Amino acid sequence: MAAPCNAPHGNGVVSASASGLAKDAVVGQIEQFLQDALRRLTPDRHEARRGAGRPRVLPALALWGGLLVCVLRGFSSQLALWRLLSSGSFWCYPRFPVSDQAVYKRLEQAGEAPVRALFEQLSQVLAERLAPYRDERLAPFAADVVAVDESTLDQVARRLPSLRAVPRGDTRLLPGKLSAVFDLRRQQFRRVEYQPDPCQNEKRAARTLLAGLAPGTLLLADLGYFAFAWFDALTDGGYWWVSRLRAKTSFTVLHPYYDDGRIFDGLIWLGKYRADRAAHAVRLVRFSVRGTTFSYVTNVLDPRVLPMADLARLYARRWDLELAFKLIKRHLGLHLLWSAKDVVILQQVWAVLCLAQILQALRLEIAGRAGVDPFEVSLPLLVEYLPRYAYEGRDPVAVFVEQGRALGFIRPSRRTVVQAPTVPPEQLSLAPPTLALVRVPRYAHKDCGPRPTKQQP
Repeated sequence: MAAPCNAPHGNGVVSASASGLAKDAVVGQIEQFLQDALRRLTPDRHEARRGAGRPRVLPALALWGGLLVCVLRGFSSQLALWRLLSSGSFWCYPRFPVSDQAVYKRLEQAGEAPVRALFEQLSQVLAERLAPYRDERLAPFAADVVAVDESTLDQVARRLPSLRAVPRGDTRLLPGKLSAVFDLRRQQFRRVEYQPDPCQNEKRAARTLLAGLAPGTLLLADLGYFAFAWFDALTDGGYWWVSRLRAKTSFTVLHPYYDDGRIFDGLIWLGKYRADRAAHAVRLVRFSVRGTTFSYVTNVLDPRVLPMADLARLYARRWDLELAFKLIKRHLGLHLLWSAKDVVILQQVWAVLCLAQILQALRLEIAGRAGVDPFEVSLPLLVEYLPRYAYEGRDPVAVFVEQGRALGFIRPSRRTVVQAPTVPPEQLSLAPPTLALVRVPRYAHKDCGPRPTKQQP
C-alpha cells in the first residue's frame, strides 16, 4: 500500500517535477485539510488473498482523497477519478496501474461509510478551529442556534436500463433528498441524513435530527415542519424554536403583551377546537411592513428575552441553510451526479459535503480575521479563487483578508434586511405569574403525513 503523504507537497494535482518545486510553497488550504483528515482514517489492512485474483493495489486513502479532489476540481464523471489515480499526478502518490472498471467496482463495493466517516471527522476538527469565530450575538440566551430543512437531490441521468423508459420529471429519477441541521453560529452542517424517498413528509425524519443537539438549542424551521405535536415535543425536550404561523391556523389569545391594532405580541393557544390543539401556550408576533403581514410563533414566551425585531431578524437567518444547499448543489456541482447508482450518488454527496464544510469554515475565518460579516465574503469567488491561489503557492486566506476589499472578494452583503417594529419594554403588559400555560393536548395528525397501512391477518 502506498503510504499517505506525511509532509505537504504543494497543492494537490501537480506533476512529480512540479511537486519538487512546490515543496516550500504554502500548502493549499482546502487540500491540506483533506490530507490531514485522510491521515486519520484507518489504513488498509493487508491480508493474504485467498484463492485466485489480483492483489489490491489501490489504497482506500488514495481512492477517497481522489474522489474529494475530483469534486473540488469540478470534474463530472467517475472516469476523471480513474484518470487522476492512474496518471501519477495526485499528491505524492505514485501512479496506480488500475483499470477504470476496477475503480468503478471499488466505489460500488466500498459503500458510503468511509466518506461519511470523513465528513464527521472533518466536522469535529472544524468545530474546534471555528470556536473563536462563533457568532455569540445570535440569540445569546440559546445554547446553539440551528436551522432545519430538506433539499431534494437533482434528477439523475437515465443511464441504467431500468431508467431509460422513465419519462423526464418522474419522481423515480429523483435519487432522494437530504435532511440537514445547520449551525448558524459556526456556519457548518451539524447533521445530515439521506432520505431515499424524495416525497416523504419532512416531519417523518424531524425527530431523528435532534440527536446530538444540546437542550437549550434554538431551532428555526419553515412551514414544512409546522405541527402541534412537533412543537410540543420540542418544548418538552427543552429546546427553543421559532416558526412562521401557517395560514388559517386556529388559535385563541391567552394574554396580549402589546396590541395596538397593527402590531400584536402575546400568548396564544394553538388550536381552537377540541379535536386538534397543542399542549403548550406559545407566543405570537404579528406586524405589517409595506402591506405585507408577518406572523411568527415561538416558545420563547418572554418578549424581553427575544424582542419582536430580534425575532424577525433571527428567523430570516433560516435562509443561511438555503444558501448552504445552494453551495453544494450549484457551486460544488452536486447537481452533476456522476451515476444513477445509489451508492455512488451517496459517495458524491458526502464528498461535496466535506468540501462545503471546509469552504464555509474558511469564509467564517476570513470574515473573523477581516472584521466583517461572513456574508460580506463572496462564497462564489472563494470557490473560484482558493484553488488558484493555492496552486500559485499563495495563502488564499491571507489574500482574502489583506486584499479582499480591493479585489472585490469582500463587499457589502446584498441580503435583505428584515424591517420590524420595536416595542419599548415599558409598553409591554407582562402576563401574571399564575397564568396556566399547559393544557391537555389532542393531535389530529393531519400534518404528519399518511398513516401506516393496517396489515391484513
